[in-house]
Amino acid sequence: MEKFISIKEAIKKGKGKVSIRGWVYRERKMKDKAFIVIRDSTEIIQCVVKEESISKKEWEALQKILIESSMEIEGTIREDIRAPTGFEIDVSKLTVIGYAQPYPITQELNEELLLDRRHLWLRSRKMTAIMKIRSTVFGAVHEYYRGKGFYEFQSPVIIPGGAEEGPTLFEVNYFGKKAYLTQTWQLYAETAMFALEKIYTMAPTFRAEKSKTSRHLTEFWMQEMEVAWIGLDELMDYAEELIKHIIKRVLEENQEELNILGRDPKKLEPTLKKKFPRITYDEALKLLKDKCKMNVPWGKDLRTIEEDKLMKLYDTPVFVTMYPKEIMAFYKPRDPKNPKVARCFDLLGPEGNHEIMGGSERDTSIDELKKSLKIVGEKIENYEHYIDTRKYGSIPHAGFGMGTERVIKWITGVENVKDTIAFPRTMNRFTP
Repeated sequence: MEKFISIKEAIKKGKGKVSIRGWVYRERKMKDKAFIVIRDSTEIIQCVVKEESISKKEWEALQKILIESSMEIEGTIREDIRAPTGFEIDVSKLTVIGYAQPYPITQELNEELLLDRRHLWLRSRKMTAIMKIRSTVFGAVHEYYRGKGFYEFQSPVIIPGGAEEGPTLFEVNYFGKKAYLTQTWQLYAETAMFALEKIYTMAPTFRAEKSKTSRHLTEFWMQEMEVAWIGLDELMDYAEELIKHIIKRVLEENQEELNILGRDPKKLEPTLKKKFPRITYDEALKLLKDKCKMNVPWGKDLRTIEEDKLMKLYDTPVFVTMYPKEIMAFYKPRDPKNPKVARCFDLLGPEGNHEIMGGSERDTSIDELKKSLKIVGEKIENYEHYIDTRKYGSIPHAGFGMGTERVIKWITGVENVKDTIAFPRTMNRFTP
């Protein structure tokens, strides 16, 4: 028997004998003929089964198959423009590997029921396409950083205190002591930066945000980096290069998946061709007032509605810098020229995708760090190892975190970030 090949390889071969295997994607049985669309991880193809061309036993087995039954098929592939992918296989032999029960996913199912059946919905062409793009994004991240001489570094998931807002911490009973799931690797990354200088990670992150929006998950994958000897401008250079590299790889490797999702790749092309605008928080407020007729009081963080209005003016991501210090995390330093603002940025995504990345220089002043921690009610003793790094050869450094699922949401054009990860976790869901 000929070696089994993928459906994509069979289509590329285009003619002659082929052996494939996969699952029934669609099936239509007639009196003496059946049309079976088979899928595997690479593609789908229509198979034509004539009763006269196979044994009686095979024909009887075929009558019992339902959607998602698994099969092995041998036959002759030929071009047919009427077929779903332009080719058909005339079947000469088939073997049913596993019969399926009536499939519990139909067109009538709503979003919540699909989430209940996520373990099966992953088999859909939509989810398969998204997962392939997700894999490309992860690969592009590693490729970019390793090409820039970065080291991959991992930090603990169980931590004694937070780096972001205290109320969004997931508490863990750690042998009778109170601990938390990590919100970011940053505090540990800053300690490792003094040894390795240029580091990055891709790791799960946990935020107990009571939000039901289309862009929030309680468990997501954060891409973070930390670099010695750089300031805000160089940090934004890294961020822009990374995003461009990710988009470049997706456009090179995932045209078929974008097509399955109905995503126009031309909407991503400006990101490759243009430099990302860099505007200050003050300039953003002026643009909102002059161009969007929105008056936002100084000192207020930009909400979804303001970011939506602002990003309608652009077709690429936009850096917004120098946010008010009082609404920023404790580790973001004041700007020496204007102490009311912090030396930080948010990178906003186009097409209503809001913040996809946030970064800053890191405060090197022990007094300022302690003061900021006290303001937000944190215990200084939980941060002693972090503060210690400022006592022994402190240097300028900076880093950012990228919400990987938010970037994938933008790239794929899906409406909800829950569709960018295999098994989403939200405030109302931790199964399947």
